[in-house]
Amino acid sequence: MRAIVRSRYGPPEVLGVAQVDRPEPGPGEVLIRVHAASVNPLDWHFMRGIPYAMRLMSGLRRPRDGRLGRDVAGQVEAVGRDAARFRAGDEVFGSCAGAFAEFACASEKTLVPKPSNVTFEQAAAVPVAALSALQALRDRGGIRQGQRVLINGASGGVGTFAVQLAKGFGAEVTGVCGPRNVDMVRAIGADHVVDYTREDFTRSARRYDLILDTVGNHSLSEHRRALTEKGVLVLVGGSGTGRLLGPLAGVPKAVALSRFVGQRLLPFMARLNRDDLTALGRLAGAGKIVPVIYPLAEVPQAIRHLEGGHARGKIVIAMA
Repeated sequence: MRAIVRSRYGPPEVLGVAQVDRPEPGPGEVLIRVHAASVNPLDWHFMRGIPYAMRLMSGLRRPRDGRLGRDVAGQVEAVGRDAARFRAGDEVFGSCAGAFAEFACASEKTLVPKPSNVTFEQAAAVPVAALSALQALRDRGGIRQGQRVLINGASGGVGTFAVQLAKGFGAEVTGVCGPRNVDMVRAIGADHVVDYTREDFTRSARRYDLILDTVGNHSLSEHRRALTEKGVLVLVGGSGTGRLLGPLAGVPKAVALSRFVGQRLLPFMARLNRDDLTALGRLAGAGKIVPVIYPLAEVPQAIRHLEGGHARGKIVIAMA
């Protein structure tokens, strides 16, 4: 089968298409014929091996596993021993290792059925980004009806889902994005849209009960200025460029500062939750959330585009 592989860390040029053996599903796993996969910041971090702390998991000098890709949607091709939730022919979406390939194996615990009225491309856009948005708003941010919520990075993968989900929770939503995405962010439900090239939301007189930041282009003190006295800042990702810890470098400062101020400054990392993933699939099937998709044909091009920091929605690759 064909798969995207790399033998060393580096820029998108280290990625190539190779013929590799088709994987065999182990106990509790299924083999998926991949129809679509989407790109996440995690993919380019593992591609480059930066921050270096990640290499403790992936290999110090070179990657132990040459494959990339997590978000997947496709059709079950075969079922391993002790796997009882799916059978051949089922359409599924979720998370796996090595999604940028014609076939990939995944634990059945990381997959859920794909709604019949959701395309493979739409389903592949959901797992990491929509889970991050849902859990950041609901579990970490404690979002409530009537709150003023700001999404910084509202036109990105997590941000587009966060705008729609925050509206579903009954919040008054402000989205921050670049000028070319203002109309799109307004179209997916934002009550107010801030063009960051013309206005800095941290210097406005407006205050927010909850800020979900997916960009990391403002300091903690600037964010605090935009929060209400008891407001909550949830940091999803970030722009940290340190080669050792990268975006994780600011986490200890946020945790420490939260102990001495009335506002809560909370780092966040999504966790795979099958119930949440199923619920998000139902919302997509009912049209309550609409994945904003930016289709690209090649994985290196897709990751390069994501690294540029101005992706519109989720970048999806049609692998089939």
